[in-house]
Amino acid sequence: MLLQLQGLLPAIGILDIVDIVLVAFFLYRIYLMLKNTRGATLIKGLLVLLIFMIVSRWLNLYVISWLLEKSMTIIMVALPIVFQPELRRALELLGRGQLFHKGSELNAQEVEEIVNAVVGAAVVMSRRKLGALMVFERETGLEERIETGVQLDALISESLLLNIFEKDTPLHDGAAIIRGKRIVAAGCLLPLTENRNLSQELGMRHRAGIGISEQSDAIIIIVSEETGTISSAKNGNIMRYLTANDLKEILRKGLLRSNVNMTGTLLGKFNDWRCEKK
Repeated sequence: MLLQLQGLLPAIGILDIVDIVLVAFFLYRIYLMLKNTRGATLIKGLLVLLIFMIVSRWLNLYVISWLLEKSMTIIMVALPIVFQPELRRALELLGRGQLFHKGSELNAQEVEEIVNAVVGAAVVMSRRKLGALMVFERETGLEERIETGVQLDALISESLLLNIFEKDTPLHDGAAIIRGKRIVAAGCLLPLTENRNLSQELGMRHRAGIGISEQSDAIIIIVSEETGTISSAKNGNIMRYLTANDLKEILRKGLLRSNVNMTGTLLGKFNDWRCEKK
């Protein structure tokens, strides 16, 4: 192995290194782009199938290997159809020169500022019975939903949220989607839940909030226009009659957890393991 590497190194030139670095850079940027869409979940599923196929070959499981190979062939043919929204968005971003736009992460202070602004606005809207629907994007991207609304890209503030959801305004009936510390779009259309076991008291705003929570890991805050009740939806479940303190706890927990990357998680587990060994 060492002799093969020694024979290979002299054959690698400057252009080969540049070629490898460029390919790695493009793949990394494509990963970041897919991270903001549901396509990232599909990629993880493909990787799992690929791992199963490699393991089945290694264990000489011929039937499973054959089934997985045929499945992968069908999936590769279907990929352009499945990823059609992502491919279209990538071409649009490339044409606008925004494919390599760099995102940002929140720190604890920024999360606290966001929580105070959102809770303050929610309390006012609850008192005035202003209907509101706020969606906080986490790991699952919501680009397809963002494109249905009006692009804002504005910093979160209590006054801005109150203006967006003021009665008889153009953006009042849609959802505001929040990514990081910015409201990226308002007036967005969300899918309605197909759950038929929900209370008849829940209107279209609540059903839309539950619907998007079923399809993503987003945190949804809903203020009822009829009763002023504050609710939160997550993973297809809804919690109603929330107080300001309840809402703060939900947002702090959700937003801080969404900013913990995989490296930090693994390092934390490794440190815990070291402590247990001592």
